[in-house]
Amino acid sequence: MKKNRHRRLGLVLFIAYLVLLSYFLFFAENMGRSPDARASYSYNLVPFKEIRRFIVYRDILGYRAVFLNIFGNVAAFLPFGFFLPEIWRQVGRWYTMIVLSFTTSLCIELMQLVTKVGSFDVDDLLLNTIGGYLGYLLFRTARGVWYRYNETNRK
Repeated sequence: MKKNRHRRLGLVLFIAYLVLLSYFLFFAENMGRSPDARASYSYNLVPFKEIRRFIVYRDILGYRAVFLNIFGNVAAFLPFGFFLPEIWRQVGRWYTMIVLSFTTSLCIELMQLVTKVGSFDVDDLLLNTIGGYLGYLLFRTARGVWYRYNETNRK
């Protein structure tokens, strides 16, 4: 009974996460998603190019931009890796989460390429995949702590 409750809560939180992620990726004007941004669309196919650029020019670009680009892309996929294994039991292995995180990120990047909203960036694929995997590690850790806590309290 509790497992179903956790799964339903995970599903609700996962759907809320997907709605927020979609909003920030495709509609949030403060994230450079205005119609004017489509005129100067850019993409990056060279791995680590944008990550390196943000680190090298951090003083010019500002630390907020560096933080949002690098850590924001990782943080954006943490909930993906955290909630998905709770609602979809087939995501029980770390490599499955890596493949799903990468595939989902690739779909998002391709949508950005086609719609010219945001920018297609292979570095985002890497950072999002890392975020999904870290979310999965947090999930596994939290689940282990939860089980140990419940076993201790049952005795």
